[in-house]
Amino acid sequence: MAAAATCGSVAASTGSAVATASKNNVTSFQRRGPRASGTNDSGPRLVSIAGTRPSVRNGQLLVSTGLPALDQLLGGGLAVGTVLLIEEDKYNIYSPLLFKYFLAEGIVNGHTLLVASAKEDPANILQELPAPLLDDKCKKEFDEDVYNHKTPESNIKMKIAWRYQLLPKMEQIGPVSSSRFGHYYDASKRMPQELIEASNWHGFFLPEKISSTLKVEPCSLTPGYTKLLQFIQNIIYEEGFDGSNPQKKQRNILRIGIQNLGSPLWGDDICCAENGGNSHSLTKFLYVLRGLLRTSLSACIITMPTHLIQNKAIIARVTTLSDIVVGLESFIGSERETNPLYKDYHGLIHIRQIPRLNNLICDESDVKDLAFKLKRKLFTIECITKLRSYDLRSQIYFLSRHLQRKFSIKKNPYFKEPHTLKKIY
Repeated sequence: MAAAATCGSVAASTGSAVATASKNNVTSFQRRGPRASGTNDSGPRLVSIAGTRPSVRNGQLLVSTGLPALDQLLGGGLAVGTVLLIEEDKYNIYSPLLFKYFLAEGIVNGHTLLVASAKEDPANILQELPAPLLDDKCKKEFDEDVYNHKTPESNIKMKIAWRYQLLPKMEQIGPVSSSRFGHYYDASKRMPQELIEASNWHGFFLPEKISSTLKVEPCSLTPGYTKLLQFIQNIIYEEGFDGSNPQKKQRNILRIGIQNLGSPLWGDDICCAENGGNSHSLTKFLYVLRGLLRTSLSACIITMPTHLIQNKAIIARVTTLSDIVVGLESFIGSERETNPLYKDYHGLIHIRQIPRLNNLICDESDVKDLAFKLKRKLFTIECITKLRSYDLRSQIYFLSRHLQRKFSIKKNPYFKEPHTLKKIY
């Protein structure tokens, strides 16, 4: 749809150029076919949707996830009609932030939101969205934030492997204008109340939508999943996101955000037992949800506590029914938290699956070893491949130093410390 609008503007500019050239008696190329003027005889034009762009790979309509670095990893953005599954980190600290970035991007672009949660009221979630950075005057704040978080080690270029100096960072820091695809957000500030009030959003809070006396038949969806599917279906068909009534309403995108899907709060027992009575309820829900998304102008993001699911077969089925799978691994409480190699990062991000649209299989991302860090204002994603080249040698070095202090072992004169490994390369 956006591609058609772009072609229309190009054709209009071509027609004006031909007219100018004819006045100056200069020959010019003139396209055959119907005129691209604004008259009624040329037929209705397709209006591009704000906050979208066509994919350069297959022409699929894309929306931003709210993180330009994540858009780059996913092939340009989140395709309309697909499901993005975020595997929550252990303590659910960083996954809600990605969830809010997705919703904030929808408010900035004027998209319609559908927020579903069984834990927190959607109205409260919208009040905690990060503030957008749209003007050039915010560049000073970004520069200050980067300067305050610089370490002495980051100012020294890595000479251990010179080839890694040419690798660009995944996140190009800096504010962008509102006309570009994807925006940056300040995690230390909240979105202005005026933007939230002017937006069109629908909330689904499970305790308010379902009663305790409702019964469900065996081998069917849980009451929470049934109510949510009915709610999503009503919004899609009533507001014309399925393509109905194209002349009556302006085209727009529906952004669907579902929080903590599969947790016991949704009435699902897959996190409590390995073989629960509702083991197929989640997969049925995802199957029906994908059918609704494929035939509508909507995109969905789901956060799920996969680390709590006991049955690994369910995780495999959930991954198959999702178009994109992104996992977050936090360093809190793990051995990497005390590892000096990861001292500048807060966790790892795993791109487990990216979509290959109109195909029966999915791709795996070629970019590995990705880490994220949450600064005072920014959430950035960086490639840490350069650390892997001397990760093992550094661990051996620190282990040997520990043994020397504990058992008074004489230092090996042939062992080289990590900062001297450049001689080896």
